[in-house]
Parts: sequence; C-alpha cells; structure tokens
Amino acid sequence: MKLIDGKMTAAAIKEEIKAEVDQMIASGMKRPHLAAVLVGHDGGSEAYVKNKVIACEKCGFKSSLIRMEADTSEEQLLACIKQLNEDDDVDGFIVQLPLPKHIDEQHVINTIDYRKDVDGIHPMNAGRMALGLPSFISATPLGIITLLQRYNIPTSGKKCVVLGRSNIVGKPMAQLMLQKQHGDATVTICHSHSKTLKEECRQADIIIAAIGRPNFVTADMVKEGAVVIDVGTTRVEDPESKSGYRLNGDVKFDEVAPKCEYITPVPGGVGPMTICSLMKNTLAAAKGEFYAKS
Repeated sequence: MKLIDGKMTAAAIKEEIKAEVDQMIASGMKRPHLAAVLVGHDGGSEAYVKNKVIACEKCGFKSSLIRMEADTSEEQLLACIKQLNEDDDVDGFIVQLPLPKHIDEQHVINTIDYRKDVDGIHPMNAGRMALGLPSFISATPLGIITLLQRYNIPTSGKKCVVLGRSNIVGKPMAQLMLQKQHGDATVTICHSHSKTLKEECRQADIIIAAIGRPNFVTADMVKEGAVVIDVGTTRVEDPESKSGYRLNGDVKFDEVAPKCEYITPVPGGVGPMTICSLMKNTLAAAKGEFYAKS
C-alpha cells in the first residue's frame, strides 16, 4: 500500500506556481489577484478561506477577503459580485459555499463572470469542461486528476467507479475520468440509491468516493490492488481532539488501506489539492489562458 500525499504534492506545485509568478512580475506583468467572498461565520468555511489566503501568500498572489454577515440579502451579495466582475485588478474570485438558506446559490453562481470563475462552477465552465474544451475545471476534480498524474497511476482503460453525483465533485469527476485527455477510463457513477453499488465497487480498479458519508466504503467493497481516492471530509465528534471534532473520510481507512495499491488519507489527501487547483486556475486566469481578458 502506498499513501498518496496530497499535502506534499500541493506544496511542490505551489512552489512551481511561485516561480512562474516571479517570472511574470520580472517581465512586467501584474501580480495575480484572487478574491474570496465569505457570507456568515460557518466554521468550516472560515477555515477553508483562511487556508486559501495562506496559499495565495505561498504562490505570490495578491488576495482579498470580503466578509459579509449571515443576514446579507441576495441583492447585496449580487451587487458585490458585479463589482468583482468589473474590477480589472481581480483575476479570479470565489463565493464560498454553502450560502445562507435565504440566498439562491445557483442565481449567485450564474452572476459570476465565467472568465473569473476559478472555482469552475459556472454553467459556462461546467459545459465547456464536459465537452473537453478549455475552461476552469472544478477545483476538487482537477486536484484528483493532478494527483493521479503526479503519482503516475495508470487510468487509461481502467474501470473507475465514482461514488456521488454532485455538481461540484461527482459529475465533473466522472466526465474528466471519461475524457481521453484526462482519465481515458471506463466510468460508472454510483450513488446512495444504486442497487448494485457494492458489486460495481468490487470490480473497480479506481474508486473515487465523494458520497459524503463517513466510513461508507468498507473492505468488502474494494478489490485487491485497487486505487482509492477519498474525497470525504465530514466532521465527527472526537473528545480527544482540541477542537472537539476530527475530519473523517468516506472510506474506512484502517480496513480498506491494506487492500489498496494506492490510497489517499483524510486529512492530507485530496483537501490540499483542492486549494492548490484553485491557485492553478487563478494563475491561468491571470495569464488569460482560457478566455481573453476584457
């Protein structure tokens, strides 16, 4: 069993990005600028945005954090997004999800300028990605593809099972694994209502678990020599932890790991690569790689 170290891989990629940014500055280009909008005070979102700010510093980016209270109206948030759309200094920005229940998330996503949508969640980017066209790719799936490539894990022709069908992870992940230029795999999507879920998993060379249920994937669902990518990050109570909780993946790690050729831990696997992918997308936005800058 080999552990896929997302933390180490992300650190190496951020060093590569920093070197490229230094070259950009030396050649007279402006420093890439990533902005984040945080509505409310959700603990998980606070931590995630903090990590994004730290990642920007390591990559040599300029970063801005816009805080808005939980009772912010949808109209106020949309006005903020429109300002960011029009700000020529901001190369990319994200609106941290989830949003308070009184705000229509899809309406908010649709309002983001797709040329600055470095989270890769705007319908324009999602559609172009599905067609295999240049676009910003949703950060978590991009991070997983990058890990598979960096560890030289063969995917072409392999049977891949994606557990979960969310718009942010499951669907784009399946599409990337299917596309010849990325995974070139034979892909099956399973979810909580799939009647043959365990049977599909037992046949899989690669399992990507993004179903949001702690310890959902057990040893009897994994064949010997499989590659298991655990996207799950559920907070579970842990009295022995200083915070009172710990992050738990979708995979029952201790019993599944011995059967795997490769496996990602939680934390330290996919999580760091998600933020790293956001940095990669921001750099691409700053360079105008996918869309011409207005």
